[in-house]
Amino acid sequence: MTSEEYMLEALRLAKECADEGEVPVGAVVVCDGVIVGRGKNSREKSKNALKHAEIEAIDEACRTLGGWRLWRCDMYVTLEPCPMCAGAIINSRIKKLVYGASDPKAGACKSVINLFSLPFNHKPEVEAGFFEEECAQVLKDFFKKLRGEKVDEGC
Repeated sequence: MTSEEYMLEALRLAKECADEGEVPVGAVVVCDGVIVGRGKNSREKSKNALKHAEIEAIDEACRTLGGWRLWRCDMYVTLEPCPMCAGAIINSRIKKLVYGASDPKAGACKSVINLFSLPFNHKPEVEAGFFEEECAQVLKDFFKKLRGEKVDEGC
């Protein structure tokens, strides 16, 4: 699979979230070219603040690989991680983070703060803005529907 296909899988998961009434965020963890963890936001359904896409994907990757050190893994996520998720990325030793849309309200990789620039014991590589427009559009459409506005469905 390619980087594009990994992000498209994360986008598919985000769209599932939207269909379920959740803020649409999807994430995948990839090791040696294979998706080993998938996650999607499920805070509303689970009534649990920890149920972010990144946390779910890291949890599944750890179970799949049989350990907590994900130093050979990359993560693809549709939205810039929050402080909790950025911390989980640091603590799980994710090698590279690729995210789509920036999060000006809670982003902890660039927008509000950059946790990866602080002197923690691990600093992942970061690629921001990958499929940015597509990832941002899923969020915009979700919030338009939530407010009862007309969503442009295209042709």
